[in-house]
Amino acid sequence: MVTSIEIARESYPHARLGAKVWHIIGAMNESELPTSLGRFLTVSDTADVLNVSVSQAYALVRSGELPAIKIGAHGHWRIERDVLESYIEAMYEEARRLSLWNQSDYANLPELSIGSPGRRAR
Repeated sequence: MVTSIEIARESYPHARLGAKVWHIIGAMNESELPTSLGRFLTVSDTADVLNVSVSQAYALVRSGELPAIKIGAHGHWRIERDVLESYIEAMYEEARRLSLWNQSDYANLPELSIGSPGRRAR
């Protein structure tokens, strides 16, 4: 029998991101899996996935940071699920690289000694 965790791991390309993600996804039943949402998500659905407000999700779309398309005569925004997953992966990668960059800033500093530079400790 296939479990919801196995199905979730197949449908999410960022399975390597850690156990915390799988703890959350593992608690979902099959009707709540991301594949049941369809190919395209509304801005509201996207906001729910990212755990941000709808206006923040619209801002990501309008700025072009999160690619989306307009559908229909009224121009409703839709975000492709695969694009959203790629965006999330890219944000994790950006955070990882920023962390490494910040760590490298301190890697070349000599150790600071306490006291005056010309004075020897007795």
